Amino acid sequence: MPQASSLFTRLEYRLAQQLVHTRWLPRSPRTQKLTMHLFQRCADAGHPAALAQYGHMLFHRGVSPQDKARGARYVIEAAHGGDTRAQFRAGQIHEHGCAQYPRREDHAVTWYARAGEAGHPQAAERLARAYRCGELGLPVDAERTAYWQRLADQLTGAFESLDMHEAGARH
Repeated sequence: MPQASSLFTRLEYRLAQQLVHTRWLPRSPRTQKLTMHLFQRCADAGHPAALAQYGHMLFHRGVSPQDKARGARYVIEAAHGGDTRAQFRAGQIHEHGCAQYPRREDHAVTWYARAGEAGHPQAAERLARAYRCGELGLPVDAERTAYWQRLADQLTGAFESLDMHEAGARH
């Protein structure tokens, strides 16, 4: 039965994604409520991408402190599951702090490093800046600045060439 549940969760997630990205569908409160409900069901079922996306939406758009705390918890869970964007967002959560996760620069550095090493260009850029300026409790270090900046540049270049390749394939 878990496979059927997993298949159903994947289908619900796919539907929620379609509702978010479909331009012809009116952005009514009813549609938004359905979309959020689907994302929540998928996140509660442990769907990795849903944890990351729904957590991000709750953390940044949640009305109550409880929503924001639950969003942060979902993001952190997705980060532990290996989602690169969630790892970057976990770094931001720990860098700036929130009710559930107080500011912890050492945790922020860890999450940024995991995300950067996994291919997230903004995470690598954030660490380059931190080593350049002595932020996040890190010493100014030209060698580490160069390492993270080089990685950020490589990752940004890879994404740009991928975007150009995909654009060419569409025409």
